[in-house]
Amino acid sequence: MTDPVVYAVQDGVAILTVENPPVNALSQGVRAGLIGGLDKADADARVNAVVIIGGGRTFIAGADIREFGKPPSQPYLPQVLERIEAMKKPVVAALHGTALGGGFEVALTCHWRVAVESAQVGLPEVKLGVIPGSGGTQRLPRLIGPKLALDMIVPGNPIPARKALELGVLDEIVSGDLRAGAVGFARRVVAEKRPLRLVRDMNEKVSNVDPALFEEYRKSIARKAKGFLAPWHCIDAVEAATKLPIDEGLKKEREYFFECMDSPQRKAQIHAFFAEREAQKIPDLPADVKPKPIKSAAVVGAGTMGGGIAMNFANAGIPVKILEVSQEALSRGLGVIEKNYATSVQRGSMKQEAMDRAMKLISGTQRYEDIGEADIVVEAVFEEMAVKKEVFAKLDKTMKPGAVLATNTSTLDIDEIAASTKRPQDVIGTHFFSPANVMKLLENVRGAKSSPETIATVMALGKTLKKVPVLAGNCDGFIGNRMLHGYLREANFLLEEGATPQQVDQALEEFGLAMGPFRMSDLAGLDVGWRIRKGKAHLRPKDERYSPVADRLCEMGRFGQKTGAGFYRYEGRTPHPDPAVEDVIRQSAKEQGIERRQISAEEIVQRCMYPLVNEGAKILEEGIAIRASDIDIVYLFGYGFPVYRGGPMFWAEQIGLDKVLATIRGFHKIHGKFWEPAKLLVERAEAGKGWNDR
Repeated sequence: MTDPVVYAVQDGVAILTVENPPVNALSQGVRAGLIGGLDKADADARVNAVVIIGGGRTFIAGADIREFGKPPSQPYLPQVLERIEAMKKPVVAALHGTALGGGFEVALTCHWRVAVESAQVGLPEVKLGVIPGSGGTQRLPRLIGPKLALDMIVPGNPIPARKALELGVLDEIVSGDLRAGAVGFARRVVAEKRPLRLVRDMNEKVSNVDPALFEEYRKSIARKAKGFLAPWHCIDAVEAATKLPIDEGLKKEREYFFECMDSPQRKAQIHAFFAEREAQKIPDLPADVKPKPIKSAAVVGAGTMGGGIAMNFANAGIPVKILEVSQEALSRGLGVIEKNYATSVQRGSMKQEAMDRAMKLISGTQRYEDIGEADIVVEAVFEEMAVKKEVFAKLDKTMKPGAVLATNTSTLDIDEIAASTKRPQDVIGTHFFSPANVMKLLENVRGAKSSPETIATVMALGKTLKKVPVLAGNCDGFIGNRMLHGYLREANFLLEEGATPQQVDQALEEFGLAMGPFRMSDLAGLDVGWRIRKGKAHLRPKDERYSPVADRLCEMGRFGQKTGAGFYRYEGRTPHPDPAVEDVIRQSAKEQGIERRQISAEEIVQRCMYPLVNEGAKILEEGIAIRASDIDIVYLFGYGFPVYRGGPMFWAEQIGLDKVLATIRGFHKIHGKFWEPAKLLVERAEAGKGWNDR
C-alpha cells in the first residue's frame, strides 16, 4: 500500500503528496503523514521550501467523516496546523479539485496558496451540523475580513479559484502543471527571501469591527436557519475572531465545534449526507448496465409541472420540446417559463446570458410527430388514468425505439400506464415535485417491467438535472404521497377533536417544517385534493372515520390562497384565523359526536408524524423503498422535513423504536384501525433493533 503522504524532493523543494483516495480525506494516517513529512523536510539539508499537494483528482476534500462521533485519535488536525506554523521554511499549499473543510484549514495555515483555475475552496462543515473546528473561523476572517468570511462559512458553499484569488484567499492561479507551478512559486519565494507570512498574525481586518455586523447577519439568516445550531455558532465563532487573540479564539471555536459535534443535529445531518449518496445504489441492477445517453427531451403538457420539468432539461443544457394540444395553452406555458427565468434574473440568481441560453433550448409543438426523436419524453398531463393512457398510446406509436417513456404521475399505477404501450420495459415514473424547477427530489418509480437500463437512465438523469433521485416501487402514492395521507388525515381529525388550524400548523412548524399542513393545503389549492377525494369516495368503507371539513370549505368556494380563503382568511398571502372555519369544524365534530378537548403541541406532533413512521415501516416491509434512509431522503428533499432531524425514519430511531411503538399502540386503542402498528416496526422495536439491523 502507498503511504498516505508521499515525500519527494525536487529542485530544493520537499513535495508532500497526499495519497488517500478517493478524496484525500484527513484520516489519522494522513495527519500523521503530514507531520512526519514536515519533520523530515525541516531536517533535510537539501530542502529550502515545502509544497503540500493532493494526489489523484483533488487536494484534501475535508475530514474523514467516518471518524465523526468516534473517539478522536492523535495527531489531531490542530496539531498538524501547529506543526505547519512552526516551520522555518516556507510552506506552499498547491490546490486542485476541492480544498474543503479541514483541507481548506490546512491551506489557510500554509504561508502561501496557489491553485489551478478549476479548483474550489470552502468550509462546508455547517452542512454536516458542525462548524469549522480547526481554525477556519479564526484564520479566514483575518485573511479576508469577517463579512466575507461569514458569507463563506455560514452557508457553507465553496467558491471557485478565480473568486478566491480576488478575495485574497489565493496568491496565484497556476496555468499548466500544478506541481511544476507550485515548485516554481516556492523557489521564487526562497530566491526573493520573502518573510514567512502566517495568517494567524494578520489582525488588521479583525480589528475595530462594528458589532452591528453580527447582529445584522443573525437577523438575515433567522428564517432559513431556524431550528439549526451550527449556523449560529458559525457567527459566534467569527465574532470571537474579532474580539479575542487568536489562541483564545481557537479555543472558543473548539468549544463551539464540540457542542455541535455532540448534538443530535450533527448525527442527523451526517445521516442525510450518507443517505443521499446511498440512494444512488440500486442493489438488483446488474453491475454492467449502462444508462442511455439523454441528448434531447420532450415534455407532454405545458402546465405548471410541464413547464418546470422543461426548465430542468434546459438548465442542464438538454434541448427540450413541449407538446400541447392547443396553441393557447402552449403559448401560455412558454410565457410562464420565460417569466420564471426573468424573475430569477431580476433577483440576481441567474445571469441574462444563462436565461437566453436556456430559452433557446426550449421549443413548443402541437404535433406528436415532432417529438418522436427525443431520447426521453416526460408526460405531465392531468392526473387521471384515462388521460394518461391515451397519451402513452400515442407516445408508443410516435417515439423512436429505445426512448424512455416517463410519467410524472404522483399516485397512479405505473404498470397500468405501461400496459397501454407495446414497450413496458421503457416506461417508468419520474415524479418531479412542485415547483419542478426548484424542488430537489426526483422520485423515480419502477414498474414491474421497467428494464434495468431504463432504471439506470432515470437515476443518472436525476444527477444530470441536479436533483436528488430516489427509486421507489409501484403502489398508490409511491413513497412520499402514500405516507403523506396519514399525516393529513390526522391533522384533519385533530381539528374536530379540539385543535385549530393555527395550533396544528404552529406545532409542526416549531417541530421544524417550513409550513404546517393547513397553510400548505391553502397554498397548493384545496380543490385539488377535493377532486381526488370525490373520485375515490365510492371506495371508502362506510364505517371508516372521515373528516368532511375540507370538503365543506371547498363547497363554500374556499379553495385557499387563490380565492382569498381556505383554512385561513387571506390578506395578500398573509393567513388570518377565520371564525367561519371554526364554525365548520365545530359543526362537523357535533355531527360525529366528538367531544372537543384541549390538545397539546406534543400530541399534535406525534399524531401527525408517527403515521409517517408507521407507513414508512410498511413501505420498507413491502419493498416499495429499498432502505429506510431512502424514505428519509424523500421527506428531506420533497416534503420539507427538517434536515436537522434526519428524516422521519432516522428521527424515530433517535427517539427509540420501542417508545414510538408504545405511543402508536396507545393511539391504536383510542383511534382504531388507522393506527395498527406495522409488523416491521413491531419486530424491530421488540428486538431492540434499528431499521437496518439484521
